[in-house]
Amino acid sequence: AISALQVPWTVAMRTGDASSRDKRLARQGQAEVLVITPESLALLLSYPDTQAQLAGLRCVIVDEWHELLGNKRGVLLQLCLARLRAIASPALRIWGLSATLGNLPQARDVLLPHRPDAVILDAARPRSLRLRTLLPETGERFPWAGHLGLSHLQRVCQAIAQTRTTLLFANTRAQAELWHRALAAVWLDDADALALHHGSLDAALRGRVEQGLRDGRVRCVVATSSLDLGVDFPAVDQVIQIGSPKGLARLLQRAGRARHRPGEAGDILCVPTHALELAEYAAARVALAEGRIEARSPPVLSLDVLAQHCVTLALGGGFDAQALLAEVRGTHAFAGLDEI
Repeated sequence: AISALQVPWTVAMRTGDASSRDKRLARQGQAEVLVITPESLALLLSYPDTQAQLAGLRCVIVDEWHELLGNKRGVLLQLCLARLRAIASPALRIWGLSATLGNLPQARDVLLPHRPDAVILDAARPRSLRLRTLLPETGERFPWAGHLGLSHLQRVCQAIAQTRTTLLFANTRAQAELWHRALAAVWLDDADALALHHGSLDAALRGRVEQGLRDGRVRCVVATSSLDLGVDFPAVDQVIQIGSPKGLARLLQRAGRARHRPGEAGDILCVPTHALELAEYAAARVALAEGRIEARSPPVLSLDVLAQHCVTLALGGGFDAQALLAEVRGTHAFAGLDEI
Protein backbone atom coordinates (compact mmCIF):
# COMPACT_ATOMS: atom_id res chain seq x y z
CA ALA A 1 0.00 0.00 0.00
CA ILE A 2 2.86 2.41 0.80
CA SER A 3 4.50 1.76 -2.57
CA ALA A 4 1.19 2.32 -4.35
CA LEU A 5 0.89 5.71 -2.65
CA GLN A 6 4.47 6.47 -3.73
CA VAL A 7 5.36 7.66 -0.22
CA PRO A 8 9.11 7.42 0.50
CA TRP A 9 8.70 5.63 3.83
CA THR A 10 10.54 2.65 5.24
CA VAL A 11 8.07 0.11 6.63
CA ALA A 12 9.19 -2.54 9.11
CA MET A 13 7.37 -5.35 10.93
CA ARG A 14 8.09 -6.26 14.55
CA THR A 15 6.34 -9.50 15.44
CA GLY A 16 7.47 -12.98 16.35
CA ASP A 17 7.83 -13.72 12.62
CA ALA A 18 9.79 -10.55 11.77
CA SER A 19 13.02 -10.78 9.81
CA SER A 20 16.35 -9.75 11.34
CA ARG A 21 16.25 -6.66 9.10
CA ASP A 22 12.87 -5.57 10.43
CA LYS A 23 13.91 -6.26 14.02
CA ARG A 24 17.00 -4.13 13.52
CA LEU A 25 15.02 -1.27 11.97
CA ALA A 26 12.49 -1.39 14.82
CA ARG A 27 15.19 -1.59 17.46
CA GLN A 28 17.10 1.39 16.02
CA GLY A 29 14.02 3.49 15.23
CA GLN A 30 14.89 3.69 11.53
CA ALA A 31 11.44 2.98 10.10
CA GLU A 32 8.82 5.64 9.48
CA VAL A 33 6.07 3.01 9.85
CA LEU A 34 6.28 0.04 12.23
CA VAL A 35 3.75 -2.80 12.16
CA ILE A 36 3.86 -4.32 15.64
CA THR A 37 2.01 -6.48 18.18
CA PRO A 38 1.31 -5.51 21.82
CA GLU A 39 3.91 -8.02 23.02
CA SER A 40 6.60 -6.67 20.69
CA LEU A 41 5.77 -3.11 21.71
CA ALA A 42 6.28 -4.08 25.34
CA LEU A 43 9.61 -5.63 24.37
CA LEU A 44 10.69 -2.38 22.70
CA LEU A 45 9.83 -0.46 25.86
CA SER A 46 12.19 -2.71 27.83
CA TYR A 47 15.24 -1.16 26.10
CA PRO A 48 16.71 1.92 27.86
CA ASP A 49 17.14 3.92 24.64
CA THR A 50 13.59 3.40 23.37
CA GLN A 51 12.18 6.49 25.07
CA ALA A 52 14.33 8.86 23.02
CA GLN A 53 13.43 7.02 19.80
CA LEU A 54 9.69 7.13 20.53
CA ALA A 55 9.64 10.79 21.57
CA GLY A 56 8.93 11.71 17.96
CA LEU A 57 6.05 9.26 17.57
CA ARG A 58 3.05 11.00 16.04
CA CYS A 59 0.40 8.35 15.36
CA VAL A 60 -0.66 4.93 16.63
CA ILE A 61 -3.29 2.94 14.73
CA VAL A 62 -4.78 0.00 16.63
CA ASP A 63 -6.24 -2.32 14.02
CA GLU A 64 -8.81 -5.02 14.85
CA TRP A 65 -9.39 -3.47 18.28
CA HIS A 66 -12.23 -5.90 18.96
CA GLU A 67 -9.72 -8.77 19.10
CA LEU A 68 -7.82 -7.05 21.94
CA LEU A 69 -10.58 -5.29 23.85
CA GLY A 70 -11.81 -8.31 25.80
CA ASN A 71 -8.55 -9.96 26.85
CA LYS A 72 -5.25 -9.35 28.65
CA ARG A 73 -3.42 -8.55 25.44
CA GLY A 74 -5.64 -5.49 25.28
CA VAL A 75 -4.77 -4.65 28.90
CA LEU A 76 -1.08 -4.83 28.03
CA LEU A 77 -1.70 -2.54 25.07
CA GLN A 78 -3.52 -0.04 27.29
CA LEU A 79 -0.46 0.14 29.56
CA CYS A 80 1.92 0.50 26.62
CA LEU A 81 -0.21 3.27 25.12
CA ALA A 82 -0.20 5.10 28.45
CA ARG A 83 3.60 4.97 28.38
CA LEU A 84 3.65 6.20 24.77
CA ARG A 85 1.39 9.11 25.68
CA ALA A 86 3.78 10.03 28.48
CA ILE A 87 6.73 9.89 26.08
CA ALA A 88 5.27 11.57 22.99
CA SER A 89 2.29 13.62 24.27
CA PRO A 90 0.69 15.95 23.28
CA ALA A 91 1.55 15.33 19.63
CA LEU A 92 0.53 11.66 19.70
CA ARG A 93 -2.73 10.69 17.96
CA ILE A 94 -4.34 7.30 18.51
CA TRP A 95 -6.88 5.68 16.17
CA GLY A 96 -8.81 2.46 16.74
CA LEU A 97 -10.21 0.37 13.89
CA SER A 98 -12.78 -2.40 14.12
CA ALA A 99 -15.47 -3.87 11.94
CA THR A 100 -17.30 -6.09 14.42
CA LEU A 101 -18.04 -4.44 17.77
CA GLY A 102 -21.34 -4.21 19.60
CA ASN A 103 -20.15 -1.70 22.26
CA LEU A 104 -18.46 1.05 20.29
CA PRO A 105 -18.68 3.84 22.93
CA GLN A 106 -17.10 1.63 25.58
CA ALA A 107 -14.45 0.45 23.10
CA ARG A 108 -13.60 4.10 22.41
CA ASP A 109 -13.37 4.90 26.14
CA VAL A 110 -11.09 1.93 26.85
CA LEU A 111 -8.71 2.82 24.04
CA LEU A 112 -8.82 6.59 24.67
CA PRO A 113 -9.58 7.16 28.38
CA HIS A 114 -8.01 10.60 28.14
CA ARG A 115 -10.31 11.60 25.26
CA PRO A 116 -13.96 10.96 26.21
CA ASP A 117 -14.96 13.40 23.47
CA ALA A 118 -13.18 11.44 20.71
CA VAL A 119 -15.32 11.05 17.60
CA ILE A 120 -16.67 7.64 16.57
CA LEU A 121 -16.94 7.19 12.80
CA ASP A 122 -19.57 4.57 12.12
CA ALA A 123 -20.79 5.44 8.66
CA ALA A 124 -19.72 2.38 6.68
CA ARG A 125 -22.53 0.60 4.87
CA PRO A 126 -22.75 -2.99 6.17
CA ARG A 127 -21.77 -5.61 3.64
CA SER A 128 -24.51 -8.07 2.76
CA LEU A 129 -23.89 -11.63 3.84
CA ARG A 130 -25.41 -14.98 2.98
CA LEU A 131 -25.28 -17.51 5.84
CA ARG A 132 -26.05 -21.09 4.91
CA THR A 133 -26.21 -24.18 7.13
CA LEU A 134 -25.26 -27.65 5.96
CA LEU A 135 -28.24 -29.68 7.13
CA PRO A 136 -28.39 -33.47 7.55
CA GLU A 137 -30.61 -35.42 5.19
CA THR A 138 -34.15 -36.24 6.31
CA GLY A 139 -34.04 -39.25 8.61
CA GLU A 140 -30.27 -39.14 8.89
CA ARG A 141 -28.85 -39.88 12.33
CA PHE A 142 -27.09 -36.80 13.72
CA PRO A 143 -24.91 -36.75 16.86
CA TRP A 144 -25.84 -34.80 19.99
CA ALA A 145 -22.22 -34.35 21.00
CA GLY A 146 -18.78 -34.13 19.41
CA HIS A 147 -16.62 -31.41 17.94
CA LEU A 148 -15.02 -32.64 14.69
CA GLY A 149 -17.94 -32.87 12.27
CA LEU A 150 -16.14 -35.35 10.00
CA SER A 151 -19.47 -37.08 9.31
CA HIS A 152 -20.03 -34.19 6.86
CA LEU A 153 -16.79 -34.83 4.98
CA GLN A 154 -18.44 -35.93 1.74
CA ARG A 155 -20.84 -32.97 1.66
CA VAL A 156 -18.03 -30.53 2.49
CA CYS A 157 -15.98 -31.98 -0.37
CA GLN A 158 -18.92 -31.41 -2.71
CA ALA A 159 -19.20 -27.78 -1.57
CA ILE A 160 -15.46 -27.26 -2.14
CA ALA A 161 -15.69 -28.80 -5.62
CA GLN A 162 -18.44 -26.37 -6.63
CA THR A 163 -16.33 -23.24 -6.06
CA ARG A 164 -12.92 -22.11 -7.22
CA THR A 165 -11.38 -21.23 -3.84
CA THR A 166 -12.46 -22.06 -0.27
CA LEU A 167 -11.31 -21.12 3.21
CA LEU A 168 -12.33 -23.80 5.71
CA PHE A 169 -12.15 -22.50 9.30
CA ALA A 170 -11.77 -24.75 12.33
CA ASN A 171 -11.80 -23.53 15.92
CA THR A 172 -8.67 -25.34 17.12
CA ARG A 173 -5.36 -26.37 15.61
CA ALA A 174 -6.05 -30.03 16.36
CA GLN A 175 -9.39 -29.83 14.56
CA ALA A 176 -7.74 -28.09 11.60
CA GLU A 177 -5.04 -30.79 11.40
CA LEU A 178 -7.66 -33.57 11.44
CA TRP A 179 -9.81 -31.93 8.78
CA HIS A 180 -6.79 -31.29 6.56
CA ARG A 181 -5.76 -34.94 6.90
CA ALA A 182 -9.30 -36.14 6.12
CA LEU A 183 -9.60 -33.91 3.06
CA ALA A 184 -6.15 -34.95 1.82
CA ALA A 185 -7.24 -38.61 1.96
CA VAL A 186 -10.03 -37.99 -0.58
CA TRP A 187 -8.52 -35.02 -2.48
CA LEU A 188 -8.60 -35.60 -6.25
CA ASP A 189 -7.02 -32.31 -7.33
CA ASP A 190 -3.33 -31.41 -7.29
CA ALA A 191 -1.98 -32.05 -3.77
CA ASP A 192 -0.51 -28.53 -3.65
CA ALA A 193 -4.01 -27.08 -4.12
CA LEU A 194 -4.94 -28.15 -0.56
CA ALA A 195 -3.12 -26.39 2.29
CA LEU A 196 -3.08 -25.98 6.06
CA HIS A 197 -2.60 -22.68 7.92
CA HIS A 198 -2.28 -22.09 11.67
CA GLY A 199 -0.02 -20.26 14.09
CA SER A 200 2.21 -23.23 14.94
CA LEU A 201 3.41 -23.60 11.36
CA ASP A 202 6.61 -21.98 10.12
CA ALA A 203 6.12 -18.37 8.99
CA ALA A 204 7.62 -19.10 5.56
CA LEU A 205 5.15 -21.95 5.02
CA ARG A 206 2.23 -19.75 6.04
CA GLY A 207 3.48 -17.08 3.66
CA ARG A 208 3.54 -19.53 0.76
CA VAL A 209 -0.01 -20.61 1.50
CA GLU A 210 -1.22 -17.00 1.60
CA GLN A 211 0.54 -16.23 -1.68
CA GLY A 212 -0.95 -19.35 -3.22
CA LEU A 213 -4.41 -18.05 -2.34
CA ARG A 214 -3.64 -14.70 -3.95
CA ASP A 215 -2.26 -16.36 -7.08
CA GLY A 216 -5.12 -18.82 -7.35
CA ARG A 217 -2.82 -21.86 -7.10
CA VAL A 218 -4.42 -23.04 -3.83
CA ARG A 219 -8.06 -24.12 -4.00
CA CYS A 220 -8.72 -24.87 -0.33
CA VAL A 221 -7.01 -23.82 2.90
CA VAL A 222 -7.92 -25.36 6.25
CA ALA A 223 -7.21 -22.63 8.81
CA THR A 224 -7.73 -21.48 12.36
CA SER A 225 -8.01 -17.87 13.52
CA SER A 226 -4.58 -17.30 11.92
CA LEU A 227 -6.49 -16.23 8.79
CA ASP A 228 -9.27 -14.33 10.59
CA LEU A 229 -7.48 -10.98 10.56
CA GLY A 230 -5.08 -8.81 8.65
CA VAL A 231 -5.24 -10.59 5.29
CA ASP A 232 -7.55 -10.06 2.32
CA PHE A 233 -7.88 -12.55 -0.50
CA PRO A 234 -10.12 -11.27 -3.31
CA ALA A 235 -9.90 -14.68 -4.99
CA VAL A 236 -11.65 -16.54 -2.15
CA ASP A 237 -15.18 -17.45 -3.23
CA GLN A 238 -16.45 -19.38 -0.22
CA VAL A 239 -15.88 -19.66 3.52
CA ILE A 240 -16.82 -22.80 5.44
CA GLN A 241 -17.08 -22.73 9.24
CA ILE A 242 -16.70 -26.07 11.02
CA GLY A 243 -18.61 -26.05 14.30
CA SER A 244 -19.83 -23.08 16.31
CA PRO A 245 -17.92 -19.81 15.77
CA LYS A 246 -18.57 -18.94 19.46
CA GLY A 247 -20.04 -15.56 18.59
CA LEU A 248 -21.48 -13.51 15.76
CA ALA A 249 -18.47 -11.18 15.62
CA ARG A 250 -16.11 -14.03 14.76
CA LEU A 251 -18.59 -15.43 12.25
CA LEU A 252 -18.77 -12.06 10.51
CA GLN A 253 -15.00 -11.71 10.57
CA ARG A 254 -14.52 -15.06 8.92
CA ALA A 255 -17.35 -14.58 6.45
CA GLY A 256 -15.72 -11.31 5.40
CA ARG A 257 -12.78 -13.26 3.95
CA ALA A 258 -15.00 -14.46 1.08
CA ARG A 259 -15.59 -12.41 -2.07
CA HIS A 260 -13.79 -9.40 -0.63
CA ARG A 261 -14.44 -7.39 -3.77
CA PRO A 262 -16.40 -4.14 -4.23
CA GLY A 263 -20.13 -4.70 -4.59
CA GLU A 264 -20.11 -8.43 -3.80
CA ALA A 265 -21.88 -10.11 -0.91
CA GLY A 266 -20.11 -12.35 1.57
CA ASP A 267 -20.90 -16.03 1.78
CA ILE A 268 -20.36 -18.58 4.55
CA LEU A 269 -21.40 -22.21 4.84
CA CYS A 270 -21.81 -23.38 8.45
CA VAL A 271 -21.14 -27.04 9.18
CA PRO A 272 -22.61 -28.21 12.53
CA THR A 273 -20.63 -30.84 14.38
CA HIS A 274 -23.63 -31.86 16.49
CA ALA A 275 -27.37 -31.22 16.67
CA LEU A 276 -27.32 -28.36 19.19
CA GLU A 277 -25.19 -26.25 16.84
CA LEU A 278 -28.13 -26.14 14.45
CA ALA A 279 -29.85 -23.97 17.06
CA GLU A 280 -26.72 -21.81 17.38
CA TYR A 281 -26.66 -21.15 13.64
CA ALA A 282 -30.37 -20.32 13.68
CA ALA A 283 -29.74 -17.79 16.48
CA ALA A 284 -26.80 -16.33 14.53
CA ARG A 285 -29.04 -15.87 11.51
CA VAL A 286 -31.60 -13.96 13.60
CA ALA A 287 -28.92 -11.77 15.18
CA LEU A 288 -27.46 -11.07 11.75
CA ALA A 289 -30.85 -10.02 10.39
CA GLU A 290 -31.36 -7.66 13.36
CA GLY A 291 -27.83 -6.25 13.19
CA ARG A 292 -26.92 -7.35 16.73
CA ILE A 293 -23.27 -8.05 17.56
CA GLU A 294 -22.12 -9.12 21.01
CA ALA A 295 -20.17 -6.68 23.17
CA ARG A 296 -16.58 -7.38 24.23
CA SER A 297 -16.14 -6.82 27.97
CA PRO A 298 -12.75 -5.30 28.86
CA PRO A 299 -10.92 -6.85 31.85
CA VAL A 300 -10.00 -4.66 34.82
CA LEU A 301 -7.29 -4.91 37.49
CA SER A 302 -5.29 -7.63 35.76
CA LEU A 303 -2.45 -7.42 38.28
CA ASP A 304 -0.28 -10.02 36.57
CA VAL A 305 -0.17 -7.85 33.44
CA LEU A 306 0.63 -4.81 35.57
CA ALA A 307 3.50 -6.64 37.27
CA GLN A 308 4.88 -7.59 33.87
CA HIS A 309 4.60 -3.97 32.72
CA CYS A 310 6.47 -2.73 35.80
CA VAL A 311 9.32 -5.15 35.08
CA THR A 312 9.39 -3.93 31.48
CA LEU A 313 9.73 -0.30 32.54
CA ALA A 314 12.33 -1.18 35.17
CA LEU A 315 14.46 -2.79 32.46
CA GLY A 316 13.85 0.20 30.20
CA GLY A 317 15.55 2.67 32.51
CA GLY A 318 13.47 2.57 35.66
CA PHE A 319 10.45 4.56 36.84
CA ASP A 320 9.18 6.78 39.62
CA ALA A 321 6.58 4.86 41.62
CA GLN A 322 4.15 7.74 42.14
CA ALA A 323 4.43 8.93 38.54
CA LEU A 324 3.84 5.40 37.26
CA LEU A 325 0.85 4.97 39.58
CA ALA A 326 -0.76 8.08 38.11
CA GLU A 327 0.07 6.91 34.58
CA VAL A 328 -1.40 3.46 35.16
CA ARG A 329 -4.55 4.89 36.75
CA GLY A 330 -5.05 6.79 33.53
CA THR A 331 -5.97 3.55 31.79
CA HIS A 332 -9.43 1.98 31.84
CA ALA A 333 -8.08 -1.31 33.17
CA PHE A 334 -6.49 0.24 36.26
CA ALA A 335 -8.57 3.33 36.95
CA GLY A 336 -9.65 1.78 40.26
CA LEU A 337 -6.19 0.63 41.36
CA ASP A 338 -5.51 1.16 45.09
CA GLU A 339 -2.14 2.47 46.22
CA ILE A 340 -1.74 -0.36 48.72
